[in-house]
Amino acid sequence: MKKGFLVALLCAVISPIAWGAVADEPTITQDELVRRTQELFDAIVPGNQEPFNKYFAEDAMFFDEKGRNMDKAALVKDIQPMPKGYSGTIKLVRPKSHIEGNVAVLSYDLDETETIFGQNMKARYHETDTWMRRGGKWQIVAGQVLRYYEDPAPGKADMSKFPSYVGTYRLGPERTMNITAEDGHLYATRNGRPREELVPEASDIFFRKGVEGRTLFGHSDDGTVVSLIDRRNNEDVVWTKAK
Repeated sequence: MKKGFLVALLCAVISPIAWGAVADEPTITQDELVRRTQELFDAIVPGNQEPFNKYFAEDAMFFDEKGRNMDKAALVKDIQPMPKGYSGTIKLVRPKSHIEGNVAVLSYDLDETETIFGQNMKARYHETDTWMRRGGKWQIVAGQVLRYYEDPAPGKADMSKFPSYVGTYRLGPERTMNITAEDGHLYATRNGRPREELVPEASDIFFRKGVEGRTLFGHSDDGTVVSLIDRRNNEDVVWTKAK
């Protein structure tokens, strides 16, 4: 009887310790952070919310590439299966981490491939997540996603309009831009800077390689070019054409 009592008592003492050892996560490595994070992205296409419930803290803050500020409830709700005819993958690459005490920061790139009814699309993102160990487990308390800018696909310009674009445009007393045309290409030069090609996206819409925004030309009622429009994030900086 005594022996049975001692065994039962020993089990009662040891079991909580053993369970605590299983539940507690005193340290974490970059490899484990990467594994968990990839698990999150693997869950996006099928709309599996379980990893997001598991790895995001209840008070987490998340800021996505669209500028949305979401709490955990909104983030989890946003995870839905992709529509029929859509598929894709998101791969975590080039991870970097800083792990110290109860805080771990993981920063990485994401290569996304999306297939929409047989048509492939690609995008690149950069994300940084902050993990904290609280209550014996590591969870994300904050995350932010940025999207890498990609130039649009070049289109075909109406070169017959180029002569009307050529000229000097003025933003201020000491800020000018010269538009020139050469061998079927259009170029912009600002105040002595190296010239940049205005690459056509469509007939009357241009972009500069590696620069987010568009260049358009404004016309008067009679069709005369009177301005150059430098469109940035849907806001316009207007340069007036010198007469």
